[in-house]
Amino acid sequence: MNAVRALYARFRLLASELGKFGIVGVLAFLVTDAGTNLLHFRAGLGPLNSNMIATIAAMGVSYAGNRYWTFRSRQRSGVQREGILFLLLNGVGLGIQLACLGFSTYLLGLHGKLTYNVALVTGIALATLFRYWSYKTWVWRAQPSASPAAARPRETALL
Repeated sequence: MNAVRALYARFRLLASELGKFGIVGVLAFLVTDAGTNLLHFRAGLGPLNSNMIATIAAMGVSYAGNRYWTFRSRQRSGVQREGILFLLLNGVGLGIQLACLGFSTYLLGLHGKLTYNVALVTGIALATLFRYWSYKTWVWRAQPSASPAAARPRETALL
């Protein structure tokens, strides 16, 4: 019965984190998507520069939401360490987005609004998968579980 409870608790935490990550992600996505389109199609900036500027703006939304809401129950290692890792990993995510946009725009020669936005959303989706995994793995890690020695007295007391 303890195994079922532990599995349920773990699933519940994962579902909660995924939901919160999704809400923060939607807000960051709106900043990225709207900003990229405004900068590219209205202000006339290049396809990669517009995405880079909008994504950097969305990083602020993402950092605040994920640090103080999504992963608030996870182990903290200090704002400086978390911030540096967050920026580095978001740089990788930005690279994924730019690769998708660059492939579509420069290699395939597609310059329409629809194809640009398909490439943008594809890049954001791939980068989001990477970011979720990397945040959980390196930036905001799970709390260390109790040592097996500490868990044994409780287990034997139930027998």
